[in-house]
Amino acid sequence: MNGAQLRHQNPGIGRAPARKPVPRGASRLVAKEPLSARMPKPSFGFLKVLLWPLVLGVLGGGAYYGAQYVLPYADRPIAKVSVEGDLSYISQAAVQQRISPYVSASFFTIDLAGMRQELEQMPWIAHAEVRRVWPDQVVIRLDEQLPIARWGDEALLNNQGQAFAPREVANYEHLPRLSGPQRAQQQVMQQYQILSQMLRPLGFTIASLDMSSRGAWTLGTAQGVEIMLGRDHAVEQIRRFVTIYDKALKDQITKIARIDMRYPNGLAVGWRDPMPEATVAQTTAAQ
Repeated sequence: MNGAQLRHQNPGIGRAPARKPVPRGASRLVAKEPLSARMPKPSFGFLKVLLWPLVLGVLGGGAYYGAQYVLPYADRPIAKVSVEGDLSYISQAAVQQRISPYVSASFFTIDLAGMRQELEQMPWIAHAEVRRVWPDQVVIRLDEQLPIARWGDEALLNNQGQAFAPREVANYEHLPRLSGPQRAQQQVMQQYQILSQMLRPLGFTIASLDMSSRGAWTLGTAQGVEIMLGRDHAVEQIRRFVTIYDKALKDQITKIARIDMRYPNGLAVGWRDPMPEATVAQTTAAQ
């Protein structure tokens, strides 16, 4: 053949490289984690929940049985009762007699609350404090009532206006006598203290103070003068009496039996000896 040229083609040039056939059903291989890493870790929290009550039960049981063993040696009978406090109206013998049913108990079993309540039921005891002192003592601290006045004929009043009724009320006739509605004990005591301070500079001592059911006041002095006050403004009326006293009453006070301060601008005087006419002193300057 003329002019014919034979070309030899390289099979690797100009053609995409042949791929190896992939077997059917084949998959890509992935590196697997160890089995121990993929398995869930066991949790022991439930064991703690079960273990703590068991531990506490063991400790509690041990403490209980230990106490049962030690208690007979530590719980001694009460050997001494000490009474502290300044006692003027009640004796230690009376206190010891009152608490005798309680001290037969042992150190741990003695009823301190019951003993305190029993002591505070005694009329002359205002407050009691009871405590244990190791190994076999009980200490009692007592605060006595402080009598300030009589309340009627059957009781006394302390400085807080609280009534108490000892058997020896008749021995305190020297105290001022206060009276009034039962619910007004503290109010009467407060009024007594205020009026006493106001009258003391004049030399007057209150011997009695009565509050009526309507709230009016009647004051009796140790000097034998009765002062009548209204339901309202009793303090202002006594203040007015103090002002008038030096000007018009001081020189004749021994002749006066009663002074009525319920007048708005003055006072009325009742004389010890019969007078021909009632005398009323009027003043407008002492308002």
